[in-house]
Amino acid sequence: MSDNHKHRARIFLHRGDLVQARAAWEAAVSDDRTPGNQQALSDSLGNLGNTCALMNDFPRAEQCYREVLQIQRTERNLTAVAHTLVNLGNLLIASDHPEKARPYYLEAMDFLRQLQDHRGLGILYNNLALQEARDGQWDQAVASFKQALDHHRTVGNEEGLAVTYSQLGKCYLDQGDLTGAERCLNNASEHYIKLGNEPAEAAVLRLLSTVYETRQDHTSARRCLERVVSLDQRYALPELHTDSAHLSMLSQSG
Repeated sequence: MSDNHKHRARIFLHRGDLVQARAAWEAAVSDDRTPGNQQALSDSLGNLGNTCALMNDFPRAEQCYREVLQIQRTERNLTAVAHTLVNLGNLLIASDHPEKARPYYLEAMDFLRQLQDHRGLGILYNNLALQEARDGQWDQAVASFKQALDHHRTVGNEEGLAVTYSQLGKCYLDQGDLTGAERCLNNASEHYIKLGNEPAEAAVLRLLSTVYETRQDHTSARRCLERVVSLDQRYALPELHTDSAHLSMLSQSG
């Protein structure tokens, strides 16, 4: 019966029906408790936790993740423990308890280093950097972003490089470091072009246009926004009206 519930849960998730998916995962968890198959129970609880997190039911999601963590520690599955610790950290940030997230991230980091999981470390350092930037810890945030970039490069994670360069560029921009922002945002744009992710490229170019506008380099700002507007039109992006108005204003100002 448990496998049937899991199959139904995946179908409901694919359809975006989180209420039915949650009910199916709850049923799967209940079934998996009976035979004492800890691995199956851990998987079902993890999926239930993910679904509850998507529904913003953070207390239930946390309850699931903590039970999963207990099982994984007993089984001594270091990779699984590390990823569940990251999930718990992410969940605490999403539920507006960021001050509680850092210990989970740091414990996960210890495991990921032992495992030499560069992909996981890249994502984790990026999460840490975002939290540090939100707290105004600029130097620490920049250091963490750079650590993330190093790990992304080690495994050739193009998506990770694009995202991290974009977020580091925004971090520099928020500090008023226009040179650092320009360099990182240009790198992010190049990686998104390589990935063929044009909507993400548009988001980076919006930030880059802000850099140039702050410098009073209206020609470069206009060039960025012209590309952004063309992508807005191609993908029917919601920012089209705002970007078009901004471009018009820049064009009139010379």
